[in-house]
Amino acid sequence: MASFFNRFTSYSNSSSNSNSNSNSHAPSAPSAPSAPETQGHELSHATASPYYSEQHQPQPYGSNYGGVSSYGSYGFPPGTSPEVIRSFQMVDRDGSGFIDENELQQALSSGYQRFSLRTVRLLIFLFRNPIDSSRMGPNEFTALWNCLGQWRGMFERYDRDRSGRIDALEMRDALYGLGYAVPSSVLQLLISLYDDRSGQQVEFNFDSFVECGMIVKGLTEKFKEKDRNYTGSATLTYEDFMSTILPFLVSYN
Repeated sequence: MASFFNRFTSYSNSSSNSNSNSNSHAPSAPSAPSAPETQGHELSHATASPYYSEQHQPQPYGSNYGGVSSYGSYGFPPGTSPEVIRSFQMVDRDGSGFIDENELQQALSSGYQRFSLRTVRLLIFLFRNPIDSSRMGPNEFTALWNCLGQWRGMFERYDRDRSGRIDALEMRDALYGLGYAVPSSVLQLLISLYDDRSGQQVEFNFDSFVECGMIVKGLTEKFKEKDRNYTGSATLTYEDFMSTILPFLVSYN
């Protein structure tokens, strides 16, 4: 994983010196799937910037995941689905109002699928609770559940044969639909995470789709903090660079 981030961030750092159009944006949280169905893999990304797809408008960083939202850190947001509340309370056996990584893994399996602990740790990091960063509260759990529902809809749009898997080009198009115009070189790095060197085509299940997408989402959001004009370029100090990447590496430990 560390070698992946070394290669990924090396690309991102070098790209900060290039010029890009400022008309393209990425959201701070995934949008519900609304892009028209594409035929095959003919979707063109030629007009998108290296980081942001053109169909989304930017929102303030952290507005819809992680951090403290308008609902606060305790209790479920108004209008939360009973299914979400039930899934959380079912695994919060001590009634503390927080769930750890194993409990989150169990809770998500009731509504989606059994995610790997590696993915679960990344989700806890990105949707982190401001009081206890190692556990998740009702507010963060609700935001995560809703986010995964949107991402599941996008995944299923490109899983046309209902095999539970999508290929690399479908992954590219699905990420684009969520607002992230991933350069081909970065896509290849994501693919390398799951290449078992057997010579067979790499495919992504929903777990790996979420992991890859959240890596792109998280790093893009951090980059946007430096690229306030959404030009696709930013200047990072060494400290900024390390502060951006190391938390992602630590979240996998």
